[in-house]
Amino acid sequence: MHTRLNQAQPYVLGLFRIILGLLFTCHGAAALFGLFGSSSIAAGTWPKWYAAVIELIGGALVALGLGTRIAALISSGSMAYAYFTVHQPEGLLPIQNGGEAAAIFCWIFLLLVFTGPGAMSLDRLFARGSTERAEDHAPDRAPAVTV
Repeated sequence: MHTRLNQAQPYVLGLFRIILGLLFTCHGAAALFGLFGSSSIAAGTWPKWYAAVIELIGGALVALGLGTRIAALISSGSMAYAYFTVHQPEGLLPIQNGGEAAAIFCWIFLLLVFTGPGAMSLDRLFARGSTERAEDHAPDRAPAVTV
């Protein structure tokens, strides 16, 4: 049973990353473009507009699995900043200050920094392609002689 779960782990992590990235992208799109019944933020407004840009671009990169660890680190930091500057002054705990989403996004993105993108990512596709290209250009080697 554990073997099957372990074999599925990269694919479940990849699916988790894709869904997380899409959810985060929706937050950015709502704030920047007034989508999903939201009003848009004026360009350059500190810090909300910049946070929305991070949400849109960071979420898209995470969803695609492109530069996942760096995009997740920046997204995590953005949510930590949002939590401590916007929510935490209203109360100590996320349940008291409405900061559950910021806290959860912060910790989940931080987890992706350490786990990586999982399966089905552009990061893995490009890494695999560069490995194959390096092998194609490697000089032929004579078989090792054993005595």
